[in-house]
Amino acid sequence: METKQVKVKRRFNIKPVLPSLISIVIGMFIGVIVLFISNPSNATEAMIRLFKGPFNFGLVKGVGDLLYYSAPILLTGLSVGFAFKTGLFNIGASGQFIVGAFVAVYIAIKWTFIPAPLLWIVALLAAALVGALWAFLVGLLKAWRNVNEVITSIMMNYIGMYMVNFLIRFSGIYDSLRNQTQRVKVTIPSFGLDTVFPGSFANGGIVIAIVLAIVMYIILNKTTFGFELKAVGLNRFASRYAGVNENRSIIYSMLIAGALSGIAGGITFLASTGRHITVVNVLAAEGFNGIAVALLGLNNPIGIIFSSMFMSYIKLGGQAIQTLGFVPEIIELMIAIILYISALSVLFNNLLSRRKSKKEQIVREGPVVNE
Repeated sequence: METKQVKVKRRFNIKPVLPSLISIVIGMFIGVIVLFISNPSNATEAMIRLFKGPFNFGLVKGVGDLLYYSAPILLTGLSVGFAFKTGLFNIGASGQFIVGAFVAVYIAIKWTFIPAPLLWIVALLAAALVGALWAFLVGLLKAWRNVNEVITSIMMNYIGMYMVNFLIRFSGIYDSLRNQTQRVKVTIPSFGLDTVFPGSFANGGIVIAIVLAIVMYIILNKTTFGFELKAVGLNRFASRYAGVNENRSIIYSMLIAGALSGIAGGITFLASTGRHITVVNVLAAEGFNGIAVALLGLNNPIGIIFSSMFMSYIKLGGQAIQTLGFVPEIIELMIAIILYISALSVLFNNLLSRRKSKKEQIVREGPVVNE
């Protein structure tokens, strides 16, 4: 007898991304309302510019700038999302970002004995190492003494910021007249993006970021190591019963998350010549933007690529409306609304799932007939 092979077509399931899409639509809608309330005379023009985003500056230049601004928050988003997939909330991306940035800038300025084509690679690897070590302390305390990683990572943010400000002044790379580091002269290669997007800021940072996102996706979904990390995130006690070393998984997860944030810092300040770190007592915004990117991307490495580009899109749109008299905080307001609705969408999903399960139960058992 001949056997027929039945091919099963996989359909794209939009349900997992619906919360993020709904959050974006509602957040943008409320943002437009704020535009009309704050400055009605220029609100229509501002709305057009906001939706045009980077294309206010031209098609080619706009796409190039979009890719440029997406790279750092893509990596900090990966940092937060990777840790969250393994049950950890890495809110310390800002601290890991700035220590990685400092080491990358220091090496780019001081280590002139390394050939220029290799210097940027050494600087990024060092940034990854320092970022990983900075996060290692958080993971160690979590694994060893079960100290809440949110508390320790917040503390490490401020320690990292003040430590970098101190080191800049005494490391030989301080420009006292401008209160900043000296300007870097070594940059990441453009990998041809400067030719594809002439006149823009596009450089090879986005290529590195996307490659790392794909690597993180493969690790989490295609390897035993990734399965163990996610298992610990879902249930530490069940993982321990199954033979997974939960403490080792926690530490490895924070090491990888810290390395990603460290690379983000290196990419940001090696993006072009003339970049520098300013000595200010302010946490790096890229770390907290990474939290927004991770949540909107559902902590999925591929989703984080798109959410980082969306965040950069509306931020560039926000830059375009400032010339009309609008403050940049309107964009931050939109992002905050989107995040709040994204958080509420988890509740909506749970309610819908319960309703669906009740309907399925009624279908299986049949309607109740009162005699």
